[in-house]
Amino acid sequence: MKIAFFSTKSYDEDSFGSILANYHHEITYFETKLDQFSAPLAKGYEAVCAFVNDSLDKNTLTLLKENGVQLIALRCAGYNQVDLEAASSLDLPVVRVPVYSPEAVAEHAFALILTLSRKTHKAYNRIRESNFSLEGLTGFNLYKKTIGVIGTGAIGRAFCKIALGFGCEVVAFDVFQNEEMKDLGVKYVSLEDLFSQSDIISLHCPLTPDTKHLINKTALSQMKNNCMLINTSRGALIETKAVIQALKSRELGYLGIDVYEQEEDLFFRNLSEQILEDEQISRLMTFPNVLITGHQAFLTHEALAQIAKTTLDNITQFEKGERLDNQIALK
Repeated sequence: MKIAFFSTKSYDEDSFGSILANYHHEITYFETKLDQFSAPLAKGYEAVCAFVNDSLDKNTLTLLKENGVQLIALRCAGYNQVDLEAASSLDLPVVRVPVYSPEAVAEHAFALILTLSRKTHKAYNRIRESNFSLEGLTGFNLYKKTIGVIGTGAIGRAFCKIALGFGCEVVAFDVFQNEEMKDLGVKYVSLEDLFSQSDIISLHCPLTPDTKHLINKTALSQMKNNCMLINTSRGALIETKAVIQALKSRELGYLGIDVYEQEEDLFFRNLSEQILEDEQISRLMTFPNVLITGHQAFLTHEALAQIAKTTLDNITQFEKGERLDNQIALK
């Protein structure tokens, strides 16, 4: 099949290009983001391959359908960027990569925790300036701390196992409780109890209408003073304004995020020569107890290889008229 590949980065071309010879597909890579303005680029292509910050709203999907596109292939797990009702009405199947490397994201979440808890990012910058002082670098042990995990899907479960390995007490919230996690010692509690008991909270749930702004003023008020909040899932799980206020009032102790509520105009781009117009992320960057990475939790060789394979397998299934194992069903 002819595939129009949007939001392309060099690592995408490397990972897909390394296995493309094993498939009967032809890929054209476009650096531009997919939206209603770039959708005409897909004219003459049978499938489009899209990523987390591409906009697949009704207008975009309609244009893709009119230009001959038959399949939407997401190279990510999340699909909140897609209007599924519009896709269904247009008879445009949407497939995704539900699991690629849960460990990649879970390990990155722990990298954020370890960096914030031991201030290694500050130590690194000091040493490069020949400043070997330890003043202001006192951290805290993770051993015996209580870590709250919201969402125990594949990534949440991988995260729980790491936390248990550090000797942490792990409590979790999920509408579906996992028996394997219970057997390992994870205790499922209510969301309110998780907020009140946890020294560190890590988000590993999808973005849905029910989970948007899950972390809001009320939730933050229920957390321990000096709690650490980690988000490697979706930016809009956190109400940014409320978190900024909690940081300013010193109610929230630490924040580590790999995703951001308004990231689509920022992340995956080099803006080093520009003035940031987003006042909220600019404010977050001023806090010494905030650590931000630019949606890189997925970015490992292992994860990229699995993303490429699953995406191309999804497209092959569609081409052969087979059952689509990873099709997103309209609920």
